[in-house]
Amino acid sequence: MAVRVGVLGATGAVGQRLIQLLDPHPEFEIAALTASDASAGKTYRQAAKWRVDSPIPDDVAEMTVTATDPDEVPNDVDLLFSSLPSSVGEAVEPGFCEAGYVMSSNSSNGRMDDDIPLVIPEVNGDHIDLLEVQRDERGWDGAMVKNPNCSTITFVPTLAALAEYGLEKVHVATLQAVSGAGYDGVSSMEIIDNAIPHIGGEEDKLETESKKLLGSFDGAALSLNDVEVGASCNRIPTIDGHLENVFVETAEDLSPEEAAKAMREYPALDLYSSPEQLIEVFEDPERPQPRLDRTLGDGMSISAGGIRESTFGLQYNCLAHNTMRGAAGASVLNGELLLENGYL
Repeated sequence: MAVRVGVLGATGAVGQRLIQLLDPHPEFEIAALTASDASAGKTYRQAAKWRVDSPIPDDVAEMTVTATDPDEVPNDVDLLFSSLPSSVGEAVEPGFCEAGYVMSSNSSNGRMDDDIPLVIPEVNGDHIDLLEVQRDERGWDGAMVKNPNCSTITFVPTLAALAEYGLEKVHVATLQAVSGAGYDGVSSMEIIDNAIPHIGGEEDKLETESKKLLGSFDGAALSLNDVEVGASCNRIPTIDGHLENVFVETAEDLSPEEAAKAMREYPALDLYSSPEQLIEVFEDPERPQPRLDRTLGDGMSISAGGIRESTFGLQYNCLAHNTMRGAAGASVLNGELLLENGYL
């Protein structure tokens, strides 16, 4: 029996990606779609300006969109995927959890809260049990897990692969695709023939979320990793795929060959959306590239290349599809982790 799921913020860019991934999913069945009050009461076809690179699913197209309110979502929905703007998520997500719904959220609000697990299943899947602490502290019948920012999720798996060498300092410069800002986020006149060396709030997310993801959970509390992380974030005129330049200093000597081996051998999971090879490593120093490599592993793999020694320790590049692995796919993967661990 498939788990009945709902999508909050279903008409937006990430909401549409969620529907694209969930409609054929063997473990989930879409049973509810919510959006703004202006869309409530319309069919999904009427409410959503569909922009995903596959046809809108016929069964979803005729579903009625409801307001984003716990009273509007059927009681037999077991899992909600939230792609709400953070300001809206902050206001409404706790109410759904109080009402008993379990939520896998892509929204940035609450990611650094002490009792909200921030999870990349292949990196820190054990943090999911922080939900027991969350329920005790908040008195929720439901629960909420978050996936990290799309730029954070690109480089953290590569750091996790190198963690045994003792991470001390990390510097990362991102080259981020325009889809990360949403369909209307960056105008063509701003980004064509240009690069924008600032993305509001993004650097802080990389610097803080990475420490939580690489931290440790003892069953009662989560401790942040003490690695020092500095970030510089840039918007470039690619559509999808965040490319990042990473410099890592480790406590133990780490050769490029050892780093490449550690990344290649870093394990994936036996979850439906987890790719067979989590980190694809290229020998070609000109790879990875967004246009060529963002869809590896159906958009769920991380790719790395250009691994070499530098004045600042190890240097390499990494890439992930920002709306798949970095957003909708990450939320779906966390939903699969919730199911596997008995939270649904």
